[in-house]
Amino acid sequence: MNEVARIIAQIRSRWPKARILLRADSGFCRDELMAWCEAHNVQYVFGLAKNDRLISEIETELDRAEAESRRTGKPARRFKDFRWSTVKSWSCERRVVAKAEWTRGEANPRFVVTSLKRSECKARYLYEKVYCARGDMENRIKECQLDLYADRTSTATMQANQLRLWFASMAYILLCALRRIGLPHTRFDKATCGTIRLKLLKLGAVVGVSVRRIKFTMAAACPLADVWGLAALRLTAAASARAAPG
Repeated sequence: MNEVARIIAQIRSRWPKARILLRADSGFCRDELMAWCEAHNVQYVFGLAKNDRLISEIETELDRAEAESRRTGKPARRFKDFRWSTVKSWSCERRVVAKAEWTRGEANPRFVVTSLKRSECKARYLYEKVYCARGDMENRIKECQLDLYADRTSTATMQANQLRLWFASMAYILLCALRRIGLPHTRFDKATCGTIRLKLLKLGAVVGVSVRRIKFTMAAACPLADVWGLAALRLTAAASARAAPG
């Protein structure tokens, strides 16, 4: 909690009017931290570990999700919004949002606790768009570490390690821009950086350099030439649009 307070104090020293939302998994769901957030106008959405009491609150929703899943053959989910408190550890009741899901033939209940009011954020949106985005952020961090080797900090000096991380960050930004600008509505529009690197960038080609241009000549049988060409056209158009006056 001390580190959270320190970081938030630094943010507010620069941006005093910023609204802060703290989002974390159930390891951070502690009364001390939630009470601190409530006292210091910091909003939060934390995962809440499931238990028998919580699951009993959503028995009806789980039954309905199961019935729908068995009828359609697909996963089904319901959401419930309710006030809840632990037997001893919490100092007050708080808003809990439950996802009652039936998937792969079994129940998959999940819970979050939040300081956001119902008028600010409905149950489904809170869980699917606000809380689940935390997991997607972790995926992006893993993508940078595993696909672009951003965790390689084995050089002898801090400055060299910092430079290595900086280059990895720049590479990640470039690949994200390629995915966002050049690859929408292709088979790679949601591909990881690792897939893009292996499928689109690690290709054999003849590179020709002249005074005016650098020319890449790929094999006629390249299976991804169409994606490559489309991405190149889109990136060129985007660059021209940025360079245009006015």
